[in-house]
Amino acid sequence: MNRKLVVLLSLTLLAVLAVVPAFAQDPAEVPVWIAFTDANRLGWAQDRAAEFNAAFPQYNVTIQGYANYEELFAATALAAEQGSLPAVVQYFEVATQVARDSGYFKSIASALGDRTEINGISTALDDIIGPVAAYYTLDGEFTSMPWNTSSAIWFSNMNILNAAGIDTPPATWAEIDAACEAIMALPEAPEYCWTFPNHGWFFEQWLAQQDAAFANNDNGRAERATEVAFNSDAGVAILNWMREQQDKGYLYYSGAQGGDSWGTVDQAFGAQQVAMAAYSSSDTAVYTQTGVDNGYEVVASFLPYNDATGWTGNLIGGASLWLVDGLSTEVEDGALSFLFWMTNTENAASWHQTTGYIAIRQSAVDQLTAAGWYDEIRTSVSRRISLRPAPSPLRPAARSLAHSRRSATSSLRRLIPCCSRLMPTLRPY
Repeated sequence: MNRKLVVLLSLTLLAVLAVVPAFAQDPAEVPVWIAFTDANRLGWAQDRAAEFNAAFPQYNVTIQGYANYEELFAATALAAEQGSLPAVVQYFEVATQVARDSGYFKSIASALGDRTEINGISTALDDIIGPVAAYYTLDGEFTSMPWNTSSAIWFSNMNILNAAGIDTPPATWAEIDAACEAIMALPEAPEYCWTFPNHGWFFEQWLAQQDAAFANNDNGRAERATEVAFNSDAGVAILNWMREQQDKGYLYYSGAQGGDSWGTVDQAFGAQQVAMAAYSSSDTAVYTQTGVDNGYEVVASFLPYNDATGWTGNLIGGASLWLVDGLSTEVEDGALSFLFWMTNTENAASWHQTTGYIAIRQSAVDQLTAAGWYDEIRTSVSRRISLRPAPSPLRPAARSLAHSRRSATSSLRRLIPCCSRLMPTLRPY
């Protein structure tokens, strides 16, 4: 072959290779670890990752689900020891300070710097609803990306309430008492009036409603907390009220504690062996659909409060997504792009509609309102979010807030004799 032709072909090939788009190369791997394995939540996240990868082929976001936060945290600690952390890890809200202390992560704010977009995706944080933004802002810096944000709410079986002559769910402790008196007088009354998961989060919620602190030093915001305040006037009021409710035969408590206690509430409410339940907004979609499937109407409302003190607000629950420190620039930018893309207006609205978690962006709330979403569902919680701004997370001293939460759970367990019994029609959870 003519030498000049060979040189020309070689130069042409080099020129073509030089302009091959970056996305034609191997994509940057962006592993994300979350504490969900159900199709509703893990499936939603995996679907969003697939959409993101199609739109940004220079990245390959993969979502790995763990059965619970404990397993996820154990896997994260092991990965840190082995130098194989993923790009993003989900930490529940009460572990915010634990995540900061771990040394595994960097803040969203420091990773962004002064950028207002990344890969064409807006990095605006001022659209995050106020109480959520306040919760995850520590020392003036946005720590992590909010995602599955929830709050404590109240589910009511309106078929039972209507039969007792009650048109609206109770809003206060006194109204619970009056409702239960009417419900338990029904000829075909449920076995108990109401139930709740014995999880320390509810003790925190009822404290916050009374404008009371869980711990000293401004709930650990001014400086690290060193004492909890279970025996404050507000705390004693909660304990006395719950004991009275059980003494009257209104409150069902299985004896299960912490994470194990959520399933007992699912069982009792789903079998209509209780008329009402305190729960998390995260399962609003599941509870309302269960009612539809079984022929009864479920209404979600605000968690009832102590009418003797009035209502201040409620705390958030759920979790946020933390960006791992020490990533390459390419992987870090991919992780940031995905975090902001997955929580944009459209996806925040979709996540709320799919699960019942709070729509974390005001623009998502506005979009859902304009579309008539809140007119189509009977719930007073989803649209009118009134969360107490930033009383937590505690900054633990020798122990984490998770330990203090377990202590609150144990205190309730000791207070309420074990165990209320339901008829053996319940299926094992």
